[in-house]
Amino acid sequence: MPETTIPPPPLAARPAKPVSEALLNEKWDRCLSSLLIRSSLGLSFGVVFSVLLFKRRAWPAFVGLGFGAGRAYEECNGSFLREGRKEGIRTVRP
Repeated sequence: MPETTIPPPPLAARPAKPVSEALLNEKWDRCLSSLLIRSSLGLSFGVVFSVLLFKRRAWPAFVGLGFGAGRAYEECNGSFLREGRKEGIRTVRP
């Protein structure tokens, strides 16, 4: 009986994440990192202003934290609302 080489069956590919889920995960990662960075920057500016100008009161630190978190929230909200649009490209509707 002659030996014939039979190619091995193709390996079962692991199902990849759908593109939409990958994009959503990327947006959430960007939002959370932005929230962490902007909140900590706002808090640090608040602490500096508290020490320098407001005789070590606590409210400037909390106000800075709130401004940083609010800015991150608005940026994140805008990125989720711009679904399907590319940055810097304006779409004109007829």
